[in-house]
Amino acid sequence: MGSVTTELRTLIAGEAGAAAPARATSSWRSGMWSLPEVRWAAAATTLFAAGGITQLAGAPAWLWWSLYLSSYAAGGWEPGLAGLKALRERTLDVDLLMVAAAIGAAAIGQVFDGALLIVIFATSGALEALATKRTEDSVRGLLNLAPDQATRLTDAGEEVVDAAVLEVGEVILVRPGERIGADGQVLSGASAVDQASITGESLPADKHPGDEVFAGTLNGTGVLRVQVTRPAGETVIARIVAMVEQASATKARTQLFIEKVEQRYSVVMVAATLALFVLPLLWGVGVQDSLLRAMTFMIVASPCAVVLATMPPLLAAIATAGRHGVLVKSAVVMEQLSTATAVAFDKTGTLTEGRPHLTGVHVLPGADFAEEQLLALAAAAEQGSEHPLGRAVVQAAREAGLTLPAADAFSSEPGRGVRARVDGHLVEVASPAHLLDRGGSDVGAAAVVADLQDGGHTAVVVRVDGVLAGVLALADRMRPGAAETVAQLTALTGAAPVLLTGDNCRAAARLAAQAGISEFRADLLPADKVSAVHELQAGGRKVALVGDGVNDAPALASAHVGIAMGRAGSDLALDTADAVITRDELATVPAVIALARRARRLVVANLVIAATFIAVLVAWDLFGDLPLPLGVAGHEGSTVIVGLNGLRLLRTAAWRRAAQSPAGKGR
Repeated sequence: MGSVTTELRTLIAGEAGAAAPARATSSWRSGMWSLPEVRWAAAATTLFAAGGITQLAGAPAWLWWSLYLSSYAAGGWEPGLAGLKALRERTLDVDLLMVAAAIGAAAIGQVFDGALLIVIFATSGALEALATKRTEDSVRGLLNLAPDQATRLTDAGEEVVDAAVLEVGEVILVRPGERIGADGQVLSGASAVDQASITGESLPADKHPGDEVFAGTLNGTGVLRVQVTRPAGETVIARIVAMVEQASATKARTQLFIEKVEQRYSVVMVAATLALFVLPLLWGVGVQDSLLRAMTFMIVASPCAVVLATMPPLLAAIATAGRHGVLVKSAVVMEQLSTATAVAFDKTGTLTEGRPHLTGVHVLPGADFAEEQLLALAAAAEQGSEHPLGRAVVQAAREAGLTLPAADAFSSEPGRGVRARVDGHLVEVASPAHLLDRGGSDVGAAAVVADLQDGGHTAVVVRVDGVLAGVLALADRMRPGAAETVAQLTALTGAAPVLLTGDNCRAAARLAAQAGISEFRADLLPADKVSAVHELQAGGRKVALVGDGVNDAPALASAHVGIAMGRAGSDLALDTADAVITRDELATVPAVIALARRARRLVVANLVIAATFIAVLVAWDLFGDLPLPLGVAGHEGSTVIVGLNGLRLLRTAAWRRAAQSPAGKGR
């Protein structure tokens, strides 16, 4: 994966350890400095700060003027060049307006104002460059899931070839622990395949002849012969990449409206400034007076206060959210969070912990074992297993304080189960399809298995010395506080959250009932999740999707705002998402939405303040005689007011209010 993925993962891990923040900071700085926009913005900011310090310290004017003008050059050359290129194409954008306003400020002696404008604009460009790099790295990183090579079977034997050249109908060999090189159908063999990257299933799926497998998924302990059914460019993984790119491009096109507004504003302001300079000259006004009025107009009409009206509340909210475990990637994302009207959840790893847990031990009638004895025997037999279900059984026995006897003659059948000799007993722990179909089943065992599966559990049968002894129930466990989070989001957005999962319908229904969710959709592949998000959006809802897996990435990109669970989230989900919950605390979802809504209210208030100041000062300059010092004071005063007002969200109390009362305070 790209460096940004590693940095973000390190940053998330830093929430759990003392040493990680230093490593995360070092990695993050390395990634930032690879971008020229970041380097120029940092240089402009440093020179601006140095100019301010020397000016306050009473240094000679030539010194701090030189520092301010150097800040102009560092932060303004790139947007200035972009503005000139746009002008050559007969368009006028805000880049050129910003630079012109800054130069105008310097021309009448207000070099501080101009340098501040340049620094704000350069910083905005650097943030945009960082967001673009993250998206590009995440899409490229997804392709690493699919192996570069595969073992193709021919009449002459085996040959290792590039996975990209595999054709439909060819047969590949997949050994234990290898990633599958193509989408295909199993011809022979049996194994458990971890396909969470595609379907989001918490447990490996058992694969037998006739079953479908996907490129990039991880084979378990069995050997599979797979016939290729799709070329490399049409695999599910490749289609996920295409969907992420398409969704990202669609989201970017929504910025066209803003660009049109900026261009019109730029044209109007430049025309007005030129008119204020030229027209008085025609009426006999002196050049100096006309220039002074025009430059005063450019200063008081410049969007410094408008920019600060928007950014401080949003950036303060981002900083506050970051301190409390939510990484919001940009001010635009914070705005999007504030307008979300519905929340959709992935299941595995998002509403649940993402790993199986033992939920019950059912001793069958006639079996001469207590529950603890049966669990100890099953766990002892599973000690040599690498299957997640086996590990869950062993963990449950250890948590119960049971002593596990040694096991001999251990053997494992991929996709079926294990057997071992424990304390003189032949213990078999396997899937119901394996044990109940081989002559040892009875009506009681089948009824227990059916009842557990109907309840959304995974059933594992235990046979001791050839006699069915019991059934173990396992299930993914809901995260603590998930039901409370669902209730808070319902109150906050006015709509109950929706569950979107690749898991089966029974498991989805069970979890939805536990979490208090009434609407759910199950058995969804990545494209299906995207369709579900689009369907919700077509109904007028602005969807915030919370997920964690590669299979969630296209839907995260398609949603109004995507939120990834950071601790266990896939690299692509982390990079595609607009926000990342670094501490895996679901309760932060309603809190950050409530905080974003408060930030939006402050933005509106600030815009009203800024617009009022600008309108009054511009009217005064146009229809009266606005003294330059008073115009600058009014301009700077509005900037200070909106800046301080926005920074109120930096206080710890802002997050506490959002977390404690999201339904009321967040509106």
